[in-house]
Amino acid sequence: MRAKINETRDSILAYNPPIPDIAIIMGTGLGGLADEINVEVSIPYEKLPNFPVSTVPGHHGRLLFGNLENKVVVALQGRFHLYEGYEPWEIAFPVRVINAVGAKILITSNAAGGLNPLYKPSELMVISDHINLTGSNPLRGPNLDELGPRFPDMTEPYDKELIELAESLALENKIKLHKGVFVGVAGPSMETAAETRFLRLIGADAVGMSTIMEVITAVHLGMRILGISVITNVNLPDNYKPAPLELVIANAEKAGPTLLELIKLILKNIRE
Repeated sequence: MRAKINETRDSILAYNPPIPDIAIIMGTGLGGLADEINVEVSIPYEKLPNFPVSTVPGHHGRLLFGNLENKVVVALQGRFHLYEGYEPWEIAFPVRVINAVGAKILITSNAAGGLNPLYKPSELMVISDHINLTGSNPLRGPNLDELGPRFPDMTEPYDKELIELAESLALENKIKLHKGVFVGVAGPSMETAAETRFLRLIGADAVGMSTIMEVITAVHLGMRILGISVITNVNLPDNYKPAPLELVIANAEKAGPTLLELIKLILKNIRE
């Protein structure tokens, strides 16, 4: 594993990118961030050894190195999911690589179904904690002791200081921002009404099919993490409605400008 990380890192460094302080994972329908970055180096995933390739519509599959709000960032335009058939360690691999390149802060966004009845489509939720119901973990197998501990502590996977910063900036700029618990599932099938009722019962506010593998890996690496979900639809168990992909993408794109505004504010004010 370490040899693969180093090989991919060296392949990236051969492009002579600016060394990033912050990595941003862009979720479904949130590609507008790419237009805001002053991109210096763009690397297609398929050009990198050992790097997986996204099969999800709307995920372009590029690493974008550049400047945004006077911060050096790398944006992952396209992510990977268990339902695509990737192993947990493969999904986590890009996080290990961007950390090896230099990133110490991870900002991740995702599209999520709302479970909390107070939420509305296209609103944002900063993730306070998560529940892993994927049945998977990217740290299974031999541990890379030089990267992190065998049993990483998950008491506080999402950085409190970054959460408070996001909340304060949202309040100051009149951006609707919920705070809640994200539950990750493997997918690709959507939740049944009974499953939705169960997820609400155990304390989840939003559900999605990404993020968990990446966050566990980032915790293992000692990175600071901020997670933000775009609520693409809200399903109540007793009034259950289908959520076709077209609706999910449309609501994510509708929220895109608001999420972009918030991320730019966070980058402008973040303590590195």
